[in-house]
Formats: sequence, structure tokens, C-alpha cells
Amino acid sequence: MGQILKAPNLPQQRRGLTSIDGVITLIVVLLIVQMWLLSATLAAYLAGHRGAVVPAAIVSGLIFAGCAALYAFVEGIDRRARR
Repeated sequence: MGQILKAPNLPQQRRGLTSIDGVITLIVVLLIVQMWLLSATLAAYLAGHRGAVVPAAIVSGLIFAGCAALYAFVEGIDRRARR
């Protein structure tokens, strides 16, 4: 009974949720691009074009790193919004 509950800071939480929605949308787009890159590279490899494999692997790794960075960004926003 001695505790005083603070009202949540709704505008700040809404900004955090909007940021998270935008980042998740960007992650989805990047993952779709990565799946397309995989299928295009596999088709090229099976057609005998071996030179496309290494650049595609590098780009895929960069996309993965970008998604990991965006995920860390979402975790940071979520941590701040919960305070």
C-alpha cells in the first residue's frame, strides 16, 4: 500500500513502438532480399556460373550483420521503453 505507481510515459512508449515497427519492417524486407539472393545465386550456380557465389556470400553476410544490428537496436529501444 505504501507504493506509489507511476503513470507510464505514453508518448515515449508510442515512439518506441513506432521505431520498433519500422525496424521490424526493415528486417522483413532485408530477409526477403536475402532469400531472393539465395535463390538467384543457387540458380546461377546450377547453371554453371561459379563466379557469383563468393560475392553473393559476402552480400548475404552483410545483410545478416545488418539484421543483427537492427535487432540489437530493437532490444535497446525495448529496454529503454520498459524503464
